[in-house]
Amino acid sequence: MPEGHTVHRLAAALEQAFGGRRVRTSSPQGRFPEAEQLDGSVLLGAEAVGKHLFLALAPAADVPADSPAVRQVHVHLGLYGSWTFAGEPGFADAHAIGAPRLRMGEREEAHGDGGLDWRRLVPRPTVRLRIAGEHGLADLTGPTACEVLDAQGRQAVLDRLGPDPLREDPDGRARRRFVDAVRRSRTTIGALLMNQQVVAGIGNIYRAELLFRARLDPFVPGRELSAGMCEEMWEDLVALMTYGARTGRIVTTQPAHRDIEARIVERSRGTRQNGDEDPSAVPREKSFYVYHRQTLPCRLCGTTVRSADLAGRTVFWCPRCQRVRRRRAGWTREHPATPWALADPAAQVA
Repeated sequence: MPEGHTVHRLAAALEQAFGGRRVRTSSPQGRFPEAEQLDGSVLLGAEAVGKHLFLALAPAADVPADSPAVRQVHVHLGLYGSWTFAGEPGFADAHAIGAPRLRMGEREEAHGDGGLDWRRLVPRPTVRLRIAGEHGLADLTGPTACEVLDAQGRQAVLDRLGPDPLREDPDGRARRRFVDAVRRSRTTIGALLMNQQVVAGIGNIYRAELLFRARLDPFVPGRELSAGMCEEMWEDLVALMTYGARTGRIVTTQPAHRDIEARIVERSRGTRQNGDEDPSAVPREKSFYVYHRQTLPCRLCGTTVRSADLAGRTVFWCPRCQRVRRRRAGWTREHPATPWALADPAAQVA
């Protein structure tokens, strides 16, 4: 399932591709009949909140954002959803975002950026929603949710979500919501981080890596953590996800650690990230400390990385490095051998 940074990149790509322009909408699959009613609308904007995407469509570009005429297309990609783009050069930064998928046009042995005119690309039978503009198109396949909401429906979705680390938080309110939600709960911190009502946008990779970097045992109850522990976790999460939104990749390792035990235990489909085909990107076997590294030695201490089921998902951790189980006076995230130095998140990637 795409994590929050991916959905923020998706919103930016759709905004770049169609923002302020009139679009054609259709549902080749036939499972989104509302597309016919939205056809010819103007995309006022695209917004990401956690793992949820909202596309604001209106009859004209000058319609106020709070007008009843604005319809919100709400999309949640879930495990199998993805968007693929094709168009003129510079149309969209990404060719595809979401679950592992072919580049649009590959089945015809041609790409939207060369060889085959994107205007002639026939949608696959699985396309739930096609958005087409003057310079390109985007196809949505396999989403968990694709629906039209009014302002009240959109707000109902937002009310179910916790704070999003990638949304602006000038007054620190989001950070305080996160800290309060964790510290008043008896639930394990490993489960809390996957609860979208506690924090929106975290998936299994960020959960595992954040806890390793914080030296936290995944099974410690949230109420046992100090405010300082939670605040440090939030700041680290903001830095990691900001980097992810900028690059499209989750990279949590420091350069000095990447060649130590540079292995990963992949599933049959593999752990995929956007940009895997880029030779300059940090390869996935060097990107994580514990995620999908069960049975392998910890990069820092050599202890075997473990995995277990926690709230229906697999959690990964190092039993030696992650021994913090309760609040301690003067606690700090820094480990004697590995200060994270996150003042500059970009310093994590060489």
